[in-house]
Amino acid sequence: GIIDPPRGEALEAIKACNKAGIQVKMITGDHPETAAAIGRQLGIGKLGAIEGKMIDQMSEEELLEAVEKYDIFARTSPENKLQLIGALQKNGEIVSMTGDGVNDAPSLKKADIGVAMGIKGTETAKDAAEMILADDNFGTIFNAVKEGRRIYDNFRKTVLFILPTNVCEAILIAGSILLGFSVILTPVQILWINLITSVTISFGLIFEKLEEDALTRPPRPRNAPLLSKYHIFRIAYVSLMIGVVCILLVYDLMEKGFSPALIQTTVMNAIVFAEMFHLFNCRSETGPAISKDFFANKIAFLVSGLLVILQLAITYLPLSNIVFGTVPMEAADWVMPIAIGLLVFVVVELEKGITRTIINKKDGMDEK
Repeated sequence: GIIDPPRGEALEAIKACNKAGIQVKMITGDHPETAAAIGRQLGIGKLGAIEGKMIDQMSEEELLEAVEKYDIFARTSPENKLQLIGALQKNGEIVSMTGDGVNDAPSLKKADIGVAMGIKGTETAKDAAEMILADDNFGTIFNAVKEGRRIYDNFRKTVLFILPTNVCEAILIAGSILLGFSVILTPVQILWINLITSVTISFGLIFEKLEEDALTRPPRPRNAPLLSKYHIFRIAYVSLMIGVVCILLVYDLMEKGFSPALIQTTVMNAIVFAEMFHLFNCRSETGPAISKDFFANKIAFLVSGLLVILQLAITYLPLSNIVFGTVPMEAADWVMPIAIGLLVFVVVELEKGITRTIINKKDGMDEK
């Protein structure tokens, strides 16, 4: 009659946290045997519980070791909670603390992320916390972590997608100066490319679903940069590829006697189409673009269709020709912009395949 078993969603959330490299620890005022019994139901605390009075007797070095070794801390005082949070932070951990009482306020304030209970929590606890759990459900915390990883990954994909456009434009400008070409793109055309890639196709990455390995990889280090060395390598070679191919395209069109306006229009469309195809490369950092989830993000296809319509408008509408200095293209003139886009897509997919092979081999060696 007095048993208060853990919620089923809490059990599942703790299992998911363990897979994601997130440690779950229990700090309670209950008797050690009671805490250990609940811990066994939750699947944590295999070593049992450690009491607050033992924490008071530990040296700093002993506490730093114990806080990582044990998952259940019983008969603890508010001071013990502060000690445990401080020890975890000294060990380099990012600490989220949940609580509902007045005595929890100091530890909620000290934690990196204090989470107060929205239903049973006191106003003092809510004021001290950075986040309020509206349903008092531990599973909701993990759902928030899951969504946070999705948002962070998609933000990084967006940066990975946008930067090659800016760098390849710089390569084009530098190349035109060094090779003595007339201006390859006018400032207003460069502005259009930056605007159109930012407000249309990059928007599609925001709605990308969570990657399959996002909840099995450990949390990123506190000081981890937004872009890794691999990301910088990807940005560099994609930018160089688009820039060099477009310079070669300019040289070829000049040799064929195309007008400067037609060359600029063709190059502008080549860059935009390269970015559109690159969007599908960036939907997964290292996974294949063509997979069972290829059609999962409908927004990516919607913005790609919108991009095509806008490019046709800037190419063929008389007012756009006046404002942007473009000229209508014949059907055959579209072959090169589309071919360049396909080239970027294929090359990046081949590189991602090689990268996956290297990563899998490295993981295999680490397991051995």
